[in-house]
Amino acid sequence: MPSQSSSAPASKRRADAVRNRDLALDAAMALLAEPGATLTVEAIAKRAGVGAATVVRAFGGKDALLDAAVSRLLEPVVERARELLAATTPFQALRTFLRELITFQAAHHAINDQLTGLDLPATTALRADLVGAVQEMVDGARGDGQVRADLDPATATTLIGTTALAVARATPSSPDLVDAYLSVLLDGLRPHRST
Repeated sequence: MPSQSSSAPASKRRADAVRNRDLALDAAMALLAEPGATLTVEAIAKRAGVGAATVVRAFGGKDALLDAAVSRLLEPVVERARELLAATTPFQALRTFLRELITFQAAHHAINDQLTGLDLPATTALRADLVGAVQEMVDGARGDGQVRADLDPATATTLIGTTALAVARATPSSPDLVDAYLSVLLDGLRPHRST
């Protein structure tokens, strides 16, 4: 049985490892919110105030670190989509969620800019959940007669996601641009009324 004195250093090492992991995650999340930021292990380590080797030890590499950081950012977005689906009509959920999604995307440019080609299993799963939630909003709104039935639901979801990202990247972004986008998009999704 190890003595108290021999277990204290191991406990401190574990506490330091947890602290360093959290510092690296926070640094990666901060860099993801900076347009044009470089997402290298070195840049993340510098922002965290730790060595690059410490970051690699904590995560095993850049892909795992960025997967943890992006998934931590995406989890509340997916949860919010589910909350809206449970709390209101699918069409209203779609309207509210798109506004919030554009705000999120505008604040996290690097998520789409620098993650292509990386192995990000948790992020990929959350993105699929996000697409599924938007698809559920569109399908529900179609069922309620609020979204036109002549558009394939997958096409509508792709159209929504692609154009929302384009609006989020507009420079400068503004509430007026977001309002105009939502009006044009949602009016275009409405069923045609015979006159």
